[in-house]
Amino acid sequence: MRQEGRRRVAGNTLTFLKKHAPFDKMSADALQRFAEQAQIAFYPVGSEIVGAASGNVRFFYLIESGKVQARQAGEVTVTEYSILSLGAGESFPIGAVTAGRPSTNNYVAVEDTFCYQLPAEDFMALMVSSPEFNLFCTQYIASLLDQSRRQLQLQFAQKASEQQTLNSPLAGIGSRSPVIVGPETPLRAALEIMSQAGIGSLVVAGEDRKPVGVFTRSDLLDRVVLADRPLTAPISEAMSAARLCLDENATAYDAMLAMASQGVRHVLVTDAEGRLTGVVSERDLFSLQRVGLRQIRQSIDSAHDVEALLQSAADVRQLAFNMLAQGIGAEQLTQFISALNDALTRRVIQLNLEKHNFDGIEWAWLAFGSEGRDEQTFSTDQDNGIVFACPDGVAVDALRQRFLTFALDVNKDLDRCGFPLCKGNIMASNPQWCLTLGEWKNQFSKWIRMPEPTALLNATIFFDFRPLYGKHELADNMRRFLLEQAAANPIFLQSMARNALDVAPPLGKLRDFLTDLEPDHPGKIDLKKYGSRIFVDVARIYALATGVHNTNSVQRLRLASQRLAARGEEINAVLDGLNFIQLLRLQHQYLEGEPGSQGDNLIDPDKLNELDRRILKESFRQARKIQSRLKLDYQVN
Repeated sequence: MRQEGRRRVAGNTLTFLKKHAPFDKMSADALQRFAEQAQIAFYPVGSEIVGAASGNVRFFYLIESGKVQARQAGEVTVTEYSILSLGAGESFPIGAVTAGRPSTNNYVAVEDTFCYQLPAEDFMALMVSSPEFNLFCTQYIASLLDQSRRQLQLQFAQKASEQQTLNSPLAGIGSRSPVIVGPETPLRAALEIMSQAGIGSLVVAGEDRKPVGVFTRSDLLDRVVLADRPLTAPISEAMSAARLCLDENATAYDAMLAMASQGVRHVLVTDAEGRLTGVVSERDLFSLQRVGLRQIRQSIDSAHDVEALLQSAADVRQLAFNMLAQGIGAEQLTQFISALNDALTRRVIQLNLEKHNFDGIEWAWLAFGSEGRDEQTFSTDQDNGIVFACPDGVAVDALRQRFLTFALDVNKDLDRCGFPLCKGNIMASNPQWCLTLGEWKNQFSKWIRMPEPTALLNATIFFDFRPLYGKHELADNMRRFLLEQAAANPIFLQSMARNALDVAPPLGKLRDFLTDLEPDHPGKIDLKKYGSRIFVDVARIYALATGVHNTNSVQRLRLASQRLAARGEEINAVLDGLNFIQLLRLQHQYLEGEPGSQGDNLIDPDKLNELDRRILKESFRQARKIQSRLKLDYQVN
């Protein structure tokens, strides 16, 4: 039963509209027109507002209060909505009223609900007169995403302004746990400490922690090696005097000025009693300033050891944050992070090749998982392997052992640079993933021919591979073989589709989100497991089915959709959904995580602002849509 309010409530309507997208961006004239032409209608709980049997849709509905559930109508598999809960500020059925057709869904009030109803002819006129409303109705999620990015830009710009600057006190800059030795420490012992800790300098201080000197690699060369000083001598004989000590309340600018005037590269930070509390390096001060892409690439490419790469890894994170603050999209940002991490990985490989010789051998270092897809976020571990060709007359196992020794050194150095060792041991130092080209092909063929659970799991990891260093043609050969095998085995693709449908987006039938899927994290949603993974899995299957060589999920979906003749606006909405979830992951990982540690993907939707909650719900709905398409294409029950 429905009761329509015929009174005009333009004033109250305008107040309400200005709180919700896209009305908060529309002109005053457009808002006034909506307010004057819309009517308020009341729908008691359980009543149908509009449905598939109602004929051509006569109104555009905007929920003022209450809850509406959208339910699939009939046997239609792929619809504008699956079961979904809509709340205040959300509208429906946009597609049907625009096309002048019946709705493919039934909309039922699950609470006492008030809706603004705009007649279809007035809706179409508003589409013509208001660019903002037109964009919203034709590119719904893209319109919301644009507003969310602007909000994020403002939020991060504010946070960026609160980051350390040259006016920051030294108490919060540099190393807070400097390595200290006593003046009588033998040089050999001091050098062993430096080697074990992987550092280039240490502080010499008395038992009272008051510094008396600094010992650096320059001192090692000038005052030990060239001076022919015995390693049994105390470090006090070879150290540089602690010429520059500043109170921890001094600023970064004070330290920079002192370094420039006295020609030193380190400042010792002390408390009011003169006790050492930290060390600030020239590099620390550099990091306070704007970090540039060219600077990072130069520092990576010119790094002489792994220690020099540690700061580069931190700089990548800082530059990515700057890009977040500038409103860069998730697709560009994850590719950017991956590109710089690729450069860092290559430099680690190059440095280790100085100790391992593989001249005359064809081989390549492979990246798997998110790095293989160019989709790395702030929190990522190692997923890598090696493919090689064994020359005639060389024993395969002996050559493999050489690669394993080399790979172990690389894996350890990457771990030091902030890429944790893979808990599942998916690394090149594992003999399982250091294989000849023929062995990789046999492995792929076995997984495809016998798609049991372990094989399907391996496919989701190892089929997203990309060469980072070495003979790229080996990886290209692997890719061609993989695509040929997958296309010839439809049962395998169907098995992958069934596996991909095991996880559904966390949309509630009555609540907006399901937040009880992870027992150890009540109230949270895992954005990777229940969000981005869904898009990634579907993209992989369609790429294998259509022969797409790309590994990036966005590129896979774009290219595969063209070959499947999917509608452009539909795939764009799917990609917008994926990009928003990725952006939310990046934002959460940066704000909640620490450099070099594994952040998580667990967000509390109740802590999101209204706009981001709305986009997240739409993004999950896009995940559900593309799963519905996959289910239909592969006849998965």
